[in-house]
Amino acid sequence: MKGFHQFLKLQIILSLLLNIALAHAHLIGEQPLAKIHILGTSLALRHDASIKAQPVLLGLTGEDTEWVTVDLQSPNPSSGDWVGVFSPAKFNSSDCYSATDTKDQQPYICSAPIKYQFANYSSSSYTKTGKASLKFQLINQRADFSFALFSGGLSNPKLVAVSNYISFVHPKAPLYPRLALGKSWDEMTVTWTSGYSIHEAAPFVEWALHGASPTRSPAGTLTFTRNDMCGAPARTVGWRDPGFIHTSFLKGLWPDRVYKYRMGHLFPNGSYVWSKDYTFKSSPYPGQDSLQRIIVFGDMGKGERDGSNEYSNYQPGALNTTDQLIKDLKNIDIVFHIGDITYANGYLSQWDQFTSQVEPIASTVPYMIGSGNHERDWPNSGSFYDGTDSGGECGVLAQNMFYVPADNRAKFWYAADYGMFRFCIADSEHDWREGTEQYKFIEGCLATVDRQKQPWLIFAAHRVLGYSSDYYYGLEGSFEEPMGRESLQKLWQKYKVDMAFFGHVHNYERSCPIYQNQCVNSKTSHYSGIVNGTIHVVVGGGGAHLSKFSQVNTSWSIYKDYDHGFVKLTAFNHSSLLFEYKKSRDGKVYDSFTISRDYRDVLACVHDGCAATTLAS
Repeated sequence: MKGFHQFLKLQIILSLLLNIALAHAHLIGEQPLAKIHILGTSLALRHDASIKAQPVLLGLTGEDTEWVTVDLQSPNPSSGDWVGVFSPAKFNSSDCYSATDTKDQQPYICSAPIKYQFANYSSSSYTKTGKASLKFQLINQRADFSFALFSGGLSNPKLVAVSNYISFVHPKAPLYPRLALGKSWDEMTVTWTSGYSIHEAAPFVEWALHGASPTRSPAGTLTFTRNDMCGAPARTVGWRDPGFIHTSFLKGLWPDRVYKYRMGHLFPNGSYVWSKDYTFKSSPYPGQDSLQRIIVFGDMGKGERDGSNEYSNYQPGALNTTDQLIKDLKNIDIVFHIGDITYANGYLSQWDQFTSQVEPIASTVPYMIGSGNHERDWPNSGSFYDGTDSGGECGVLAQNMFYVPADNRAKFWYAADYGMFRFCIADSEHDWREGTEQYKFIEGCLATVDRQKQPWLIFAAHRVLGYSSDYYYGLEGSFEEPMGRESLQKLWQKYKVDMAFFGHVHNYERSCPIYQNQCVNSKTSHYSGIVNGTIHVVVGGGGAHLSKFSQVNTSWSIYKDYDHGFVKLTAFNHSSLLFEYKKSRDGKVYDSFTISRDYRDVLACVHDGCAATTLAS
């Protein structure tokens, strides 16, 4: 009987773990480009099928985004026919073969398309007439483009026809600037992508206050190769040359001033190539008493404005979030995107497309990112989790495409000071538990802030190291990432962290001020004086497909929303802060609270957060 009970217990545990795994798999989903069995492509070219793209030259007046019309005709149309966009235009088969590969067929396409549409997407009569006209939106990605018509669906593609080649007039142009805070308050970094190596042209940023003489700051240049990828698809069908990533450090900025800037490349013959003109506002001095507005969200990804199929159901809210931020950009000072940036998952072309999508935001205000599972996780690569969510990128794309003020960008934890705010950004894809290098950083970040000058102390990480009523966390019963808050909650309490933000779970939820599973403040919409605990916020509804909540009614949860959205923090001064949760579909506020307090309230003794005292005089 004892053996039977042990067996039954084991079966229950295995069943629970399976349910958690299935729930987590549903949460992550599948990268849509991975559905294409591109290596299995067979040759079915027909002389009576055609596909043509126009215009042939793009960006004639400096545009880096253009609409292209693709007209196609097939003598044997079917609902499974689709058109893939390839860049570079010439299908590369030179590195598809190996000594152990006995497959002998042509073509053997080794690179996935950068996007695709089904032939009947905008031409419902295609299966009857065999004729269709599709619209694609292309961005400048440093190479030419071609379009290919396939039959057989995504799982058994047969190449029927290939289009003419088209390209941007200046494919190597400096593009898609991403601002980020530097390591000091008076520094702004500008990162951008181009097709120019340092041997072709010297990169720099020209910048100035309005009306002042411009200054030029040189840029460092990075790139990486296929061998830097940890596995497939990043190392195989998802690989695409990343071009060159440049970062310039603009130093000695005046606080809260508007600067204009542009990226440039100087050629050996003395000529230049320039980007468009941009502006940004420099950071306030740490502790400066002024209006400061912060955006926080996670898990956005990219969307497709042309209806391309690869993201139709994968990140349905990404464009809504992007567009709401662009619409309100004059009322935003800095953005924190806390992990799961693009969901490229090893298909490198998607990173360029994401930087193009957020360019109106990231070129104007600092766009600070955190590391998530879809950027970092890969087996035997040093990540805390041994999953394959990065698609073989193992952090390389994130740490090169975006700058963060970390001591080691491969370890994605850093502190960021913005006026009255101190942000401590953790990396949940590396071990954070007590005794680790990251734990020491977290405590140091929290302990070194001067709360008289920077009263608003914020912790953020990708995975939920705090509290979440998410479905698969509920299956475990702990309502957190396993081992999430056990080591950290004493730090949050000791250093009186105001809020802890998390992504990973694709919904919105706000907790009460909480410590050790107990609400320590009964208020819900306005907190005054001593708050007593940290408010935990899941804000992973930036754009990816949504995550359902547990049916368990958690006592500490104040507000839940199964929708896409983001948080806006507005600090009016050292004593008054407004928290707003806005839905991405309409930009309206659906949850909010305020905090009003004085410096003495921050200093006050709370449970497990009291400074040592002595009776000595």
